Amino acid sequence: MKGIVRKSLHITACMFLASSAWAQDKSFAPVNTAVPSLSIAPDARAGAMGDNGVASGPDIASQYWNPAKYTFHYSNAGIGMSYTPWLRRLVNDVALAYMSGFYKIGQNDNQAVSASLRYFTLGEITETHIGETVPYNRLNPYEMAVDVSYSRKLSELYSMAVTARYIRSDMSDQSDEMVPGNSVAADVSGYLEKYVILGNTESLWTFGFNVSNIGTKISYDGGTTNEFIPTTLKIGTGLLYPLDDYNRIGVYLDMSKYLVPSLPKVRGNTEEEQANYDRLRTEYNTMSFMTGIFKSFYDAPGGFSEELREINFSLGAEYSYNDQFFLRGGYYYENPYKGNRQYFSVGAGFRMSVFQLDAAYLISTVPSNPLDQTLRFSLSFDMDGIKNLFR
Repeated sequence: MKGIVRKSLHITACMFLASSAWAQDKSFAPVNTAVPSLSIAPDARAGAMGDNGVASGPDIASQYWNPAKYTFHYSNAGIGMSYTPWLRRLVNDVALAYMSGFYKIGQNDNQAVSASLRYFTLGEITETHIGETVPYNRLNPYEMAVDVSYSRKLSELYSMAVTARYIRSDMSDQSDEMVPGNSVAADVSGYLEKYVILGNTESLWTFGFNVSNIGTKISYDGGTTNEFIPTTLKIGTGLLYPLDDYNRIGVYLDMSKYLVPSLPKVRGNTEEEQANYDRLRTEYNTMSFMTGIFKSFYDAPGGFSEELREINFSLGAEYSYNDQFFLRGGYYYENPYKGNRQYFSVGAGFRMSVFQLDAAYLISTVPSNPLDQTLRFSLSFDMDGIKNLFR
């Protein structure tokens, strides 16, 4: 019975790898990680631009994408929250809640501290005895992470940030076999803003990177089996072009790759092949997270061509009128053999001096994708704007 419950929890978590091909094609080989909710874009602005945010202009949700952007934010402080109903085509009680904020410190506001809290609930799962329908236990598995960052301008054009994070994943079935998993991790990120001349127009070119979730492996059985958390490298660039005094358009491109080694697979039924698999699986289980990061660049079974398949792309655009009204769109691409998440996204935003409201909607381009029609909502507050109301 406990094995059935554990399997149900695992299947629910694996639904992040929404795909129509995996059940039929043995070449389907997504990168496996624990705590998959850490890879969900939490905010509506980035979600509307194809989950794109490492090099877009700074906003209050930059803590997830690239906290180095906070030192370039127009405000001195802000706080925001987001809510994402998840997999609504399959279930009605799975959701991600996210809160983030920042505050500038130091002379000339060239430093900032920031923090975020994310909570992902997998809803309620009931335990029943075999052959019975009345539940004898109810489980509420969840994943959460809390982090703090420090960012600093190293020049007028460039800033960097470091982040410390605590991660907890409770998939336990209240037995001695499964226990909540815990991990600690760090991020290193950088952001560059530079004005360039295109024709006769001064435009803003941006570049950013973030190596996130560099941290210890996580275990749900007290250390017997250890899984990698989703260490990820994101690199992006963008261009913000003013059409006139009131209208601007920004175009942004992100690339990302999991820095997690490939999970060994059984290649045959012979004793020798099974023994080789057991050896590789033991190595994978005992491998340190730092070794895994370096191995992730060359260990794909299909060689370099398969490593290239692990790179995901997102292209996003944002139109703004007078920095008050926003229209956004984007496209996200993941190789069919590495997860097959492919979708368009659209969204809009409205900003006042005190608050900003954003919404996003996902449109899948592959069939039978449970991520289709995902909605995101974000609300953020500018502390400078609030302070000015009372002056």
